[in-house]
Amino acid sequence: MNSRVRMIALAGVLAGTFAGSLLAQDLNGAGATFPYPIYSKWFADYATSTGVKINYQSIGSGGGIRQLTEGTVDFGASDAPMSDAEMAKLKSPVLHFPTVLGAVVITYNIPGVTKALRLTGPLVADIFAGKVTKWNDPQIANLNKGVKLPSSDILVVHRTDGSGTTYIFSDYLSSVSPSWAQAPGKGKELAWPVGLGGKGNEGVAGQVKQTAGSIGYVELAYAKQNSLPFADLQNADGEFITPTIESVTKAAAAAAAKLPANSDYRISIVNAAGKGAYPIASFTFLLVYQVQPDAAKGRKLVDFLRWYLRDGEKSAAALDYSPLPARMAAQLEKRLGTITMASR
Repeated sequence: MNSRVRMIALAGVLAGTFAGSLLAQDLNGAGATFPYPIYSKWFADYATSTGVKINYQSIGSGGGIRQLTEGTVDFGASDAPMSDAEMAKLKSPVLHFPTVLGAVVITYNIPGVTKALRLTGPLVADIFAGKVTKWNDPQIANLNKGVKLPSSDILVVHRTDGSGTTYIFSDYLSSVSPSWAQAPGKGKELAWPVGLGGKGNEGVAGQVKQTAGSIGYVELAYAKQNSLPFADLQNADGEFITPTIESVTKAAAAAAAKLPANSDYRISIVNAAGKGAYPIASFTFLLVYQVQPDAAKGRKLVDFLRWYLRDGEKSAAALDYSPLPARMAAQLEKRLGTITMASR
């Protein structure tokens, strides 16, 4: 083969590769660490099924909202619904698509204690506020008779980044503790009274695993992946509930049944009433521009959203997330019809 023929052949290969990459229309997203385990599986499964690659940066809900606002990603992800103030900064409207439900759990590292502790919401608030500082404090001991609790200090671990998990946790604490509601309140970032910081759910889980006497809050899957114990929490009905797929589903059931068809889905279900409901449960959301600026990418994104609603939900339970209620999934699929492509 002479050099001219080789050059023509190489050009053909490069052109085919370029065309293939255009056809794939890779999508880029960023945001919450809370759903990262299931999003990783979804994006891998979707790429295998369709050839479309979805790149996702697990940087925290605050970072995902910021990148979506700046237009550097095709979609964002957040455990905290965007506030009206955040929505006002957008160039065009954004739709919230709940994907799965998860539990924020209270995890700890107490040498010699492996069973699930019993804790109440107000007590958890006092621990994270630095008001309860010893593991054998009477408030903890009285709820956990028969458990040998050490006299060592409690070391609080919290998130350092803008975090939807922090929003869910602080939303819950604000609902059960008037003093917490006053300060530090709820939000993706807080002025923490005490404690050490970790970045992402993985950072907090790692700190707790490595630090004797520590306590932190993470999404259920991260506690399980790190073989960390987690507490049974008292719910609004006075029951001590273990975080499970079933108890999270019960927390969502009443809220989902009451949602109107035109809901914007920016809802909280913490401290939900109902027998068996786990109190720190939440939806997590994909954030999608209603008018897609790139039509080719927009169509791929809508196809993926349809795929997760029909097929992705089936894998939620295996990764310790609760799938969406069927009624909500059906409403969201209809909502896909409101996404349009910008004309150029």
